[in-house]
Amino acid sequence: MIVLLLFLIPACMLVGAWMFTACRIGFHVLALVSAYVFGIISALAVYDILRDDTVFMTNIHAVFNNQLFLLSGAYLGCYGIYIMWKCLLTELRKE
Repeated sequence: MIVLLLFLIPACMLVGAWMFTACRIGFHVLALVSAYVFGIISALAVYDILRDDTVFMTNIHAVFNNQLFLLSGAYLGCYGIYIMWKCLLTELRKE
């Protein structure tokens, strides 16, 4: 199911970006916001571990309980695949 979604979501993003310019801009803005959220949550998790002087390799996995972290990471993964498909199709169209 997850593998199917990895193909389906970026394909829908490609179609949406091709049909509507606003979708393309929205995808870029959402990726920027997701990158900031992902980075801030990661940095705060590392900061908490360093501040509390705990074992890094066992406590860092608590960040995976954060739904916002998982959601932003999932979107960035789909967005990355969308960008790769877009670049590939642009290169194929040039030839």
